[in-house]
Amino acid sequence: MKKLILSLSILTCFAFSNEEPKVTTYNYGHNGMEYVARNKSGTVIISTFNSKITIRQEIATRIYEMYLDRKLENNKTVTVFGSEADVTGKCVIKKKDNLTTVDFYYESVLWCSGHKEIYQKKA
Repeated sequence: MKKLILSLSILTCFAFSNEEPKVTTYNYGHNGMEYVARNKSGTVIISTFNSKITIRQEIATRIYEMYLDRKLENNKTVTVFGSEADVTGKCVIKKKDNLTTVDFYYESVLWCSGHKEIYQKKA
């Protein structure tokens, strides 16, 4: 009988857990150079714009890893998967001699809690 009640309560939780995540907008964020790395082909600078302060370093590191794996394209929207949140944004890559800059503009942040924040410029 206990197993039946437990099973029913678990099924009930799953049945009603299809709620839409809460979505809010934000119009502030951190802009800055987050990661500088030297490799055999030169120097790579990762900058983030409109970033959330608590995850900016991890996301910048993941962007660099994606750059090394050649998973980034210029002027394309990309999703970066982090441990606290998944961030979607536009990536702009500029090269001059042996210097490469990768600018990542946050567009939305989907937190592990299900809360989604969308960047919106001030009117």
